[in-house]
Amino acid sequence: MDLQLSERKIKILQAIIRNYLETGEPVGSRTISKYTDLNLSSATIRNEMSDLEEMGYIVQPHTSAGRIPSDMGYRLYVDTMMEEKDRELTELKEMMLEKEDKVEHLLRQVAKLLAANTNYVSMISAPAIHTNKIKFIQLSRMDERQILAVVVAEGNVIKNNIISVQERLDDETLLKLNILLNTHLNGLALEEINLGMISAMKHQAGIHSAIVADVIDAIAQSIRAEEDLEVYTSGANNIFKYPELADQQKASEIINTFEENQMLTELVQGTLSDENSTGIQVYIGNETPIQAMRDCSVVTATYELGEGMRGTIGIIGPKRMDYDKVVGALKTITHQLDELYKNRT
Repeated sequence: MDLQLSERKIKILQAIIRNYLETGEPVGSRTISKYTDLNLSSATIRNEMSDLEEMGYIVQPHTSAGRIPSDMGYRLYVDTMMEEKDRELTELKEMMLEKEDKVEHLLRQVAKLLAANTNYVSMISAPAIHTNKIKFIQLSRMDERQILAVVVAEGNVIKNNIISVQERLDDETLLKLNILLNTHLNGLALEEINLGMISAMKHQAGIHSAIVADVIDAIAQSIRAEEDLEVYTSGANNIFKYPELADQQKASEIINTFEENQMLTELVQGTLSDENSTGIQVYIGNETPIQAMRDCSVVTATYELGEGMRGTIGIIGPKRMDYDKVVGALKTITHQLDELYKNRT
């Protein structure tokens, strides 16, 4: 970074670039005075812009017009932004790997505890993301015909997508596309990306408009992709404690359900798809979505770990289960998970 650039100049330069990327029009001092939180007069901003022009970071395309970024200005903006994003992405990946190990261990322990305390079968799903806002996008070149699009969504969910390109993209083009995508899309949910916005981005991308379309498609696939839910169970043998479930065929069907996990996954997805399902849900006998559990009752609760991360805890037992005890145990566990998350953030 140029040592001559004060923090004020950097903020003004960033404001010029962001505004130019959004509008495609040269940017004047009056616009910048409204655009930044620096609370500077137009005269002061004009002086700073003159300095930035002399230093080569912005240029004036026409007399009496505003300024636009030079390649040197883009380079400074992008290098600063991408260094920060690279650092954030590396930290995210390291943090998520460590967090996943700890969360899996915690959830397995919760399942064991519930099964032991209730004498029924317990299940708990790993938390899944249920919001879809984009935090940032990073494009990087893999080879001459492929670029890697890394999409980070709310909840620090990281998705990698490989996009084929027809021609080799130089560093400057790739970096400008990064700025364009992040300027328009950061903080948006998928449904907020409308055709008008996509059209404007394609127009600004010029001959590289197809890449913008491919990245939008990749984002949609990333956010909408159904993850394979991990569901941890404990206490399956507790089924044999209840005569009405201990029949060989019935017990075999129930235990197979736990081993295959597919039907439990469908139960969890059904529970989580209801945005209001944060309370206790009780399925008795034929109300249970899983056919093999038609002679059981299933009680579920949804827990939340913040940033849209939600999962399901469930207890499976006979229809004559101790509902008061089960509901109390689930409420206690969901409260403890919530408190655990709050204390770590």
